Amino acid sequence: MFSTNRSAFVAVALAATTLVSASALIAQRVAVDLSGIWNFKVVTENGTGTPTVTIKQQGDSLAGTYESGRMGTLPFKGTVKGNTFSFAVNTSGGTTLTFNGTIVDADNIKGEVDFGGQGEALFSGERRKAKD
Repeated sequence: MFSTNRSAFVAVALAATTLVSASALIAQRVAVDLSGIWNFKVVTENGTGTPTVTIKQQGDSLAGTYESGRMGTLPFKGTVKGNTFSFAVNTSGGTTLTFNGTIVDADNIKGEVDFGGQGEALFSGERRKAKD
């Protein structure tokens, strides 16, 4: 009986340790602050765009600018919740670009962008490294 109880105890302790470790890893992933300058790649059927996105995060709110050669510099607002985020950019032509993404790690994000109901594309972003 002692060995059965001991085996059960070891199994429960191992499961608890695994759960705590997984929870810590998830919490660490979620705690990423998106503030910074990001190099985006937006892949469409017509080619790839490379806008620069500057994000400022305060709590679960995002604000910043989307800068591209075609559209100039446009402000945006958005939100972040856990490891997902979204923000919307209103263009001068009246189209709203809506970015819905996932935080991959501290320096990489990815997702989909909707072009105001006129199409969709995939995007990825890499945080620009600070210059030494």
